[in-house]
Amino acid sequence: MSRALRRSFTSLAVPNYRRYFAGQLVSLSGNWTQVVAEMWLILTLTGSGLAVGVTSALQFLPLLLFGAWGGLLADRFPKRSLLIVTQTLMALPALTLWAVTGAGVVEPWMVFALVFARGAITAVDNPTRQSFAIEMVGPDRVVNAVSLNSVLIHSARILGPAIAGILITTLGVATCFLVNALSFGAMVIALRVMEPHELRPAPAASRGPGAIRAALSYVRRTPALAIPLGMMALVGTLGYNFQVILPLLARFSFDGGASTYTVLAIAMGAGSVLGALVAGARGRVGPGLLVAAAFGFGAVALIAAAAPTLPLEAAALVPLGAASVTFAAGINSSLQLTADPAMRGRVMALYSVVFLGSTPIGGPIAGWLSESIDPRAALVLAGASGVIAAIGAR
Repeated sequence: MSRALRRSFTSLAVPNYRRYFAGQLVSLSGNWTQVVAEMWLILTLTGSGLAVGVTSALQFLPLLLFGAWGGLLADRFPKRSLLIVTQTLMALPALTLWAVTGAGVVEPWMVFALVFARGAITAVDNPTRQSFAIEMVGPDRVVNAVSLNSVLIHSARILGPAIAGILITTLGVATCFLVNALSFGAMVIALRVMEPHELRPAPAASRGPGAIRAALSYVRRTPALAIPLGMMALVGTLGYNFQVILPLLARFSFDGGASTYTVLAIAMGAGSVLGALVAGARGRVGPGLLVAAAFGFGAVALIAAAAPTLPLEAAALVPLGAASVTFAAGINSSLQLTADPAMRGRVMALYSVVFLGSTPIGGPIAGWLSESIDPRAALVLAGASGVIAAIGAR
């Protein structure tokens, strides 16, 4: 194994992080299985690209509305204990969706409601997970841990759609929701068997009014936090809408089905894993890397928009995935290293809001562009957002 490759996995030397990594791989694969199934189910029920965008938006709307308060909970309570609660609760919407879909009574409004319920739990779970990394591995390994978290997410993006594609075509879409519900058990077990004395918890935030305003004021007066968050807000809103774009590309641009969607999702996931491994080997991030990654993301998205055939589209999605994860992981690491420990949960909640919580705005826009023009138009918008972010941050 080369030295660079060993550096890509250095955080796995920490026992608690190894447990977390294993649990997350199972849980996130189940989550991506459900995401693919939800999008395919709503597309089957409605035939509407806009409805797909709304489904994606509802998943993240609670994060946009309540994510900052989720970050405050992460700053006030032990993160490991909080994650055990959120991961347990996440199984409930999945079980309900399995029941109504399996019984043949599912309606679009039920999918919308249960996606929103899952998003409400995510509003606490996501900022807690984001700010937990540095407590497991410490500041020297946090860049690597964030990159490995990206490997987890995008490995799950490969495994999840592959599992979903097999299950949808063999056992039906309802089975995907049961698989996801069961997968949360792996994460709960991993958290419970951790060694608490080996964690490095941040000091608990003080109780009292004005905690959210204090975090916003802190970010405004700290350019090293405000500029990356601004870049992520632009690209996250207009560029990171691939849950909406990929199924519409598969259906409307390439006249395909679940297997075509799976090919596109796996191609982008593979590129994201490669990008995360390269990012993890660096060990540090700087403003130049963020600008370069934003510009690279924009340029490759524009190339993907012009790809005329399915093989060329899949090929373009590999470097697009690499650029997207390099940009997002770089900003994540930069924020964790810069933020005051007592503010880290709220700062990472703001990251989650602009990265994922902006989907309720960008998802419907991408869905509308895809339906009224072509899914390629949504890729053009993604490309423009990356180029503009890079130019604006220089």
